[in-house]
Amino acid sequence: MLKSTWQSKLTSSLFVLPYFICFCAFLLFPILYGVYISLHNFELLSENHEFVGLAHYVKIFTPGSYLNQQFFKGLWTTIQFVLYSVPLLVLVGLALAMLVNQLPGRVRGLFRTFYFMPYAISGSVMAVIWLMMFDTNAGFLNTLLAKWGMDPVPWLTGLPWVWVSLVMTTLWWTIGFNMVIFINALNEVPEDYYEAASIDGANAWHKFTSITLPSIRPVMLFILITSTIASFNVYAQPFLLTRGGPGDSTKVLLMNVLDQAFKGKEIGSASAMAILMAILIMIVSVIQYRLAYGRKEGA
Repeated sequence: MLKSTWQSKLTSSLFVLPYFICFCAFLLFPILYGVYISLHNFELLSENHEFVGLAHYVKIFTPGSYLNQQFFKGLWTTIQFVLYSVPLLVLVGLALAMLVNQLPGRVRGLFRTFYFMPYAISGSVMAVIWLMMFDTNAGFLNTLLAKWGMDPVPWLTGLPWVWVSLVMTTLWWTIGFNMVIFINALNEVPEDYYEAASIDGANAWHKFTSITLPSIRPVMLFILITSTIASFNVYAQPFLLTRGGPGDSTKVLLMNVLDQAFKGKEIGSASAMAILMAILIMIVSVIQYRLAYGRKEGA
């Protein structure tokens, strides 16, 4: 009996082993090595990596220092993008899922494919498409506005239009993933619930708030957290479309981290900024989870 149990545990461990090796090689080791680098004066052009402890972290939180300005200015820009994009990524994704789910079966799969296709393209392709759309002089949108007798809009060079452009691009590029997840969640809601509600005289809004939303709550939380993490890690859209402009108004934290690492050649301080960013993302994710499930668990 003991031998059989031992063999069963060994077999189970072997199934987990490939994932565990990949986890250590591509996630755990880079994180630990990043922490190690953040504690050293890790310059690209020097072979001597002096241990400085928490000096980089202290500089980040020292008012007036260069690292302090780079970190918190980039962080505020990133938070702006998160606040603008995440609610739309969740709500528009859910709305599209509900609309597509109402289509006939033969057409439904076609629309799911159409909406998901942008998610499969690379960031550079996405940027080329939307640069042609947003170009001030010859872009499709301003050409269309000119035909209607309207003035051109500085989509990528003026506020607040630059934020509209970045959020619009992000929605087009990534909304398909959220939509597909929501469709799968909606398909898991038992039809009996809706039939019983119809018998009781419930309208569409009551069905949505009393049946649909509670049933897909875990999936909605998943999409909220993953969308928040993805928005905190935004880089391709502002880098490829606006280069952080106008001025530094759309220069997000990740752009400052990479500038510090490869332009300033200060890998140690850049790693410290990245570690703090990762900690902040974890804190926000925990807060979102607690707000969604804290009261229920407390009860």
